[in-house]
Amino acid sequence: MSGGVDSAVAAARAKEAGHEVVGVHLALSRNRGTLRMGSRGCCTIEDAMDARRVAQMLDIPFYVWDFSERFQADVVDNFLEEYQQGRTPNPCLRCNEKIKFEAVLDRAIALGFDAVATGHYAKVVTNERGRKELHRAADWAKDQSYVLGVLTEEQLNHCMFPLADTPSKEEVRHEAAERGFSLAGKPDSHDICFIPDGDTQGYLRDKLGTDEGAIVDSSGQLLGTHQGTHQYTVGQRKGLQIGYPAADGKPRYVLDIRPVSKEVVVGPKEALSTTAVSGQQMSFAGEDPVASGLTTGDVTEDGRVVRAEEFACLAQVRAHGEVVPAVAWIDDGVCHIRFESALQGVAKGQSAVIYVGQRVLGQVTIDQTVSAVSEPARA
Repeated sequence: MSGGVDSAVAAARAKEAGHEVVGVHLALSRNRGTLRMGSRGCCTIEDAMDARRVAQMLDIPFYVWDFSERFQADVVDNFLEEYQQGRTPNPCLRCNEKIKFEAVLDRAIALGFDAVATGHYAKVVTNERGRKELHRAADWAKDQSYVLGVLTEEQLNHCMFPLADTPSKEEVRHEAAERGFSLAGKPDSHDICFIPDGDTQGYLRDKLGTDEGAIVDSSGQLLGTHQGTHQYTVGQRKGLQIGYPAADGKPRYVLDIRPVSKEVVVGPKEALSTTAVSGQQMSFAGEDPVASGLTTGDVTEDGRVVRAEEFACLAQVRAHGEVVPAVAWIDDGVCHIRFESALQGVAKGQSAVIYVGQRVLGQVTIDQTVSAVSEPARA
């Protein structure tokens, strides 16, 4: 129970369905703020109080579990390390993977509980073979299946999403108001929870310091200097501080980040068009493509897919980003995805989530991208 309207209604629905429900709020920071900053931040003391009030109204036990050390190591430190390596991570995915559905779920099962229920907008479906699958929620506008794409089938066996079939967020707020929850109109949380002011560059500068390097174009021509590659992301336009316009007068964008040589590569918007991605760190939310009968291939005894022939799918590289038709395959343990239409500004470190219809097949962390303008792939 985060202290938000979604988890409050999810808890109420779980109890009304006849489950024995215990409310748990996660303390993820040792220096939690007392008050929220509007729609920014979460897991504050105020949020914990809101969650506790709902638990009292529902007459269910309520606990605060301290996962601040685990959150720091698995989410915050990982976030900083990824930026140091010139990558753009998604901390919400890591939090779901390492905290909410690993650390919390492990403790819950050890204590004798059957499942972890959350206010995420997504659906767990049992297929005709009795296997669990992750699907999109009924409300596409609020669908959160992308940030749950890291879940495994074993985790799905112990997940409940009571808001799965809710047609809109407005209905959830209306239900919360009818139940008398004072948080019915509470703003949704946005941005990164451990950067409540929304200034990601300032946060990175404060934590990682400065390290001067060169800003260059794709030919290697020096255009300016920067104070740290970790302060840039692929697709960034503002704050480049080059000082003079390009020859054609068009804006420049960050195309690549090279932390080893301390270079930030900039160029025209067209060069941000990405036609394909690949990566080694993949997982499947249920049966893999070979076991699902989507394609043929080779699977090791421990269930790792080392080869899968091409199969049609849909791909999404941002939580609320464009969904495009694609073709995916696995070769020597590397997952490749080729988009039918180019996506803009795809960065290493992002997760590409693969869908088959409404079903989340799995995800891969992007290690390499292929530009429609400059091939071969950017390493």
